[in-house]
Amino acid sequence: MSDTLPDSLIPYDEIVQEALRAVVGRVLGEVERSGGLPGGHHFYITFKTQAAGVDIPRVLVERFPDEMTIVLQNKFWDLKVSPDLFEVSLTFNQIASHLVIPFSAISAFVDPAVNFALQFQVQDNGDTPAVHEEAENDGPTITAEDGSNVVTVDFGKKK
Repeated sequence: MSDTLPDSLIPYDEIVQEALRAVVGRVLGEVERSGGLPGGHHFYITFKTQAAGVDIPRVLVERFPDEMTIVLQNKFWDLKVSPDLFEVSLTFNQIASHLVIPFSAISAFVDPAVNFALQFQVQDNGDTPAVHEEAENDGPTITAEDGSNVVTVDFGKKK
């Protein structure tokens, strides 16, 4: 009898990641339909700037070569949500920028107003992620939370 578990033929980790990303899509879709954020809700969205399908200004890729966090709170417009991605316009140092971000590129989604957070695995090129600065778009700074509503899904892949 072996102590190791057999490899699953069902990709549970991918299925769970896809379902959790659908939460982000649904929330952003509700914001798009209603025309704004309800109450005190606001979002920090961290994504891989080099992921497939990401379309952001070159200056932002140069400043954030691996990962970037944006804030959707007061100053954003043109939010458009489709099944696989969202688009939004924000200002960075008072310069308007249009961003296209596939849900598959998102590594974290946080709504600090209700202490809700999701973290995702993102397929990348295997490089170690670099520490990144905050995006400095018009929004508050992230404050430390106790993590009581943080959902982390990390399935170790066997090589």
